[in-house]
Amino acid sequence: MNSFVNLSFKYSWDAVRCDLVAGATVAAIAIPQAMAYALIAGVDPRFGLYSAIVVTIIASMLGSSSHLINGPTNAISLLVFGALAGFDERFATYQAMFLLAILVGIIQILIAVFKLGDLTRYVSESVILGFMAGAGVLVGVGQVGNFLGAAKKGTGDQSVLVQLWETLTKGGPFNPRAIGLGVGTIVLVLLLRKLISRYRLPQMDMLLGLIAASLIAGFYHWSVPDADGKTIISVVGKVPAALPSFHIPEIDIGWVAKLSSGAVAISLLGLLEALAVAKSIATYTRQPLDYNRQCLAEGVANLGGGFFQCMPGSGSLTRSSINFQAGGATRMSGIYAGVIVAIVVLLFGPYACFIPKSALAGLLFITAARLIDWERLAYAFRASHFDAALVLVTAFSAIFISVDESILIGVGLSIILFVPRASKLVVRELVVTPGRVVRERLPQDPSAHAVLIYDLEGELFFGAAPELDRYLEDFKETAVRSGIQCLILRFRRTRNPDVVAIEHLERFLRNTEKLGITVLLAGVRPDLAKILDNARFSNWLPADRIFPEQGQQYSATLDAVRYAYKLLGQRGVENNFDRDQEEAFYYMI
Repeated sequence: MNSFVNLSFKYSWDAVRCDLVAGATVAAIAIPQAMAYALIAGVDPRFGLYSAIVVTIIASMLGSSSHLINGPTNAISLLVFGALAGFDERFATYQAMFLLAILVGIIQILIAVFKLGDLTRYVSESVILGFMAGAGVLVGVGQVGNFLGAAKKGTGDQSVLVQLWETLTKGGPFNPRAIGLGVGTIVLVLLLRKLISRYRLPQMDMLLGLIAASLIAGFYHWSVPDADGKTIISVVGKVPAALPSFHIPEIDIGWVAKLSSGAVAISLLGLLEALAVAKSIATYTRQPLDYNRQCLAEGVANLGGGFFQCMPGSGSLTRSSINFQAGGATRMSGIYAGVIVAIVVLLFGPYACFIPKSALAGLLFITAARLIDWERLAYAFRASHFDAALVLVTAFSAIFISVDESILIGVGLSIILFVPRASKLVVRELVVTPGRVVRERLPQDPSAHAVLIYDLEGELFFGAAPELDRYLEDFKETAVRSGIQCLILRFRRTRNPDVVAIEHLERFLRNTEKLGITVLLAGVRPDLAKILDNARFSNWLPADRIFPEQGQQYSATLDAVRYAYKLLGQRGVENNFDRDQEEAFYYMI
């Protein structure tokens, strides 16, 4: 907050102008997006607008990025829809949504308090790709009824595909006027986007397309209620000309349990979205980011939004990019955007009753198509079977199981698939050539007769313990079979040792000692040295058996080799090297 206060003292008129222009440009796209995203979530459009006011302003005040714009997003709205699927009664749905925003805010604040913001980077990008692909399908499928002008059928506890079938078969006749408006909106927005890109105009294509569809519907009286209060085409409905008021939602313990999985998924995806967008823009601006501070801003914005009738929100890639491209200079641009949306709601909110739902559905078809990144999907499928599996499972989970659980399923699968890969140890045997060069053993090299040297690479955590134990047993059997009295284990390329792997190493060292085999530990990194010290290896393992890694100019491996041959010479074992040249060893790998 101090940085926000300090900002005010340095705030020039040039920065004010840039932020106002950027804020107005962002507001122009935020208004139709907010209403459309509320439609995705299955709630009143006014809640999307409220989120574009409150969540946007709070997150901009407290955030770390100068360009990140928060508010309703397509992916988060789809998760909200999934979390609220079991609520059929309108009042209960709205109260549950406000409670959901509060739960999301609390989870994100806890993540920030415990400084766990960096953990979000461990969620595989393939999981996000798969979710976005599934989300794109669901967004499109969910708007088919509105696009065709048919009455929505099905219940909240049914899947989106079942609801689509119910709508198509039982939703009544299709409305040609609604379809025409939807198609016209799509065509107009695509044409406007081409013109905007060619002439670098403000990105107001969606807003202009929505206004045009509303004017046409009003001109032909399709959106004007008749004597019975019915309209020829389905419209969004009136948005009150008022700002969101403070409201404490009803809290039901059963609701909390019902919303918990959705809250966790929204919290994780929301932080991933926000941090990813902030990072992508920071690559151009070189602005340093405080990830935990941004997590805190996301959490406070959602928590505050829950008490002001808002949908949960996150960082928007579209609006943030527009803010950056429009010249936004500071976080004030986001505050201006929220204020301008509030002014528009106050002045023009009641006119929302003339906006056709089919036109909004057309906008969402475009949004759905842009959600699916075909180029990156193809790249992921080409890259590896691991990434392809994550993409497919996450996408199909979103479509056929539950959109809010698909993120958790994808993360769980990525962990399950990662652990076996991380537990793979790579072991290479090294040899000392007649020219005193230490290198990797080739197939034509003779078997070692004096010293066995093994280079280990990989994670030394509990998952690798069985494989480590198997390798150590092989080392011991080879030494016994060959009559070799000295063995060197090189640990320079191992990482993250834990107690399980260290227990296996201790058992190996004690067993080989009983067999008269001296084991030297070379290239011991600081993390391994620390855990060896903590496990009190020094109480029984001589200090001259450990050769710690000490930098690029020093080779612990060569030191261990010299010491091994020195021991062999003291024991009277023939090693084919003159003692006066014992220092002349070289390392090549």
